[in-house]
Amino acid sequence: MTAGVFTFVLLLVNILREVLPLLINHQAQFSLVAEAFALLIPYVWAFALPMGLLTATLLVFGRFSADQELTAARASGVSLLALIAPVLLAGLMLSILSAAINLEIAPRCRVEYNHLRNRMRLSLANLQLPEGRPIKDFPGYIFYLGKNRNQELQDILVCELENETNVAKTIQAPRGRIEHDTARKQILLHLYDASIIYLRGDLAITAGEVPYRLDLSDARKSAGKPSLYDMTFEQLQGELAENERQTALPEKVRLGLASKIRTQMSRELAFSFACFGFTLIGIPLGIRVQRRETNIGAAIGLGLVALYYALTLLAESLSTRPQFSPHLLIWVPNLLFQAVGGILLWRANCGR
Repeated sequence: MTAGVFTFVLLLVNILREVLPLLINHQAQFSLVAEAFALLIPYVWAFALPMGLLTATLLVFGRFSADQELTAARASGVSLLALIAPVLLAGLMLSILSAAINLEIAPRCRVEYNHLRNRMRLSLANLQLPEGRPIKDFPGYIFYLGKNRNQELQDILVCELENETNVAKTIQAPRGRIEHDTARKQILLHLYDASIIYLRGDLAITAGEVPYRLDLSDARKSAGKPSLYDMTFEQLQGELAENERQTALPEKVRLGLASKIRTQMSRELAFSFACFGFTLIGIPLGIRVQRRETNIGAAIGLGLVALYYALTLLAESLSTRPQFSPHLLIWVPNLLFQAVGGILLWRANCGR
């Protein structure tokens, strides 16, 4: 029941933020909104399953301890470990289910949801170039955008190619902007404070503004390639292998991109084990709290969830800095919860 409540809340947040404005503006039908709901369910399950399991564990064992049932079970010769074995098994089984969802099902559903949302918008003006990966959709160019926030760009790199393979010159700009020419079906890319490096003559110059006019009709079919955050685990492995073979981009960019890919792979795997870690820490905390009130258990559950995802976001924020090994740091919340949960469970079993 708690997993169902969290699923509904997370779905509602996403729909209100992304789909409801289209419905109000008559750019979407109720049938498409229902389809969007269905496609989002696997995506939000990655968060709702661990949160629901943790809250349910806190509620059940808080009431279990408050009603002195644990004392009665121990007096009957039943140990705590024997009592919680089915719950731990349920947490492990849900972790396996979460792995299937996080590594394969959720990314594919998220991609289909994005396609559906873009079809509902039916507007060229909403088209965005993806950030955080090489864009090779336009012949003769390779683009890389560090950030794309509502068409305002940061950390832009452009490689102009000769014969589709050799890099003739590179352009780096700290900021830029995207405009759309709807009538001509073109993207206007403006780069500001750009540095232009001609590799053949080893010449570097600085320009105030460098404009690019990209024809969407010439864009390759790969324009629908999902972002790193919407790729399956297998697709991320392929992206990592392709990045290692890529020689056109500077080494710093390639290392940063490889770090982002590895961090995303670790994130999908780490989220899969959150169910078991939350179960392990929820049982002894529920016993220690010893409260019958539902709101107390829910509040503790939300606090632990906030701590877990705050540590995860902190590790993700370092994804472009390989020197900090963010793909390993992202496992710290899981290891912390499981270690603390194991210690508290041992103490509870010993009656401490």
